[in-house]
Amino acid sequence: MNNMPQLPYGVIFDMDGVLVDSEPFIIKASMQMFAELGLEIGRDDFHPFTGMGENRFIGGVAEKYNFPVDIQQAKKRTYDIYLEIIKGKLKPLPGAREFVNNCRALGKKTAIASSADWRKVEGNLAEIKLPAKLFDAVVAGEDVEHKKPAPDIFLLAAKKIVIDPKDCLVIEDALSGIKAAKAAGCKCLAITSSFTPQQLAGADFYAPDLAHVPKEAINWQL
Repeated sequence: MNNMPQLPYGVIFDMDGVLVDSEPFIIKASMQMFAELGLEIGRDDFHPFTGMGENRFIGGVAEKYNFPVDIQQAKKRTYDIYLEIIKGKLKPLPGAREFVNNCRALGKKTAIASSADWRKVEGNLAEIKLPAKLFDAVVAGEDVEHKKPAPDIFLLAAKKIVIDPKDCLVIEDALSGIKAAKAAGCKCLAITSSFTPQQLAGADFYAPDLAHVPKEAINWQL
């Protein structure tokens, strides 16, 4: 009998706040973009929209201040700034590379399901040297019509790795992502890099990062 800890058949990673701490950089880039347009905003203005993709991340703040923006142009400029300021500075969160490699070593199917656009996903993964080819599937915000908290992105990721959603562990750091994971029928591990466990109610398991995943989160199928 194999007594080694076993991960679920499929492990689906959110990206921002799980594999990388990109939030300070995207906030800085977004603030600079808005400043160029003549609107001064604060960092906390973005927090209600964390994990929902840059359309909502930028658009939600614009709506708060009743400030009209062309979302595609605003997003392009934000990404232009972002991809410059992360160079040499964006790092993987503790345990991220090791956990992904452990999943691969155990023969588990892995996927990334990020609400961010492909441009940001690819830029982040390249910067932290976890290229998309390491994963069995990568899904970005542009690939689904309905963003988190809708379950679509996780259902698509599970479909791409050919694993039933109930046999997948989603790893998330935002409440919208946790709601999406549970709506998809997946188990969910909440990483408390951006919010407290109390703010991330509804997850099945909690950890500060991927270096400290509790045993019950990787043994729940036994």
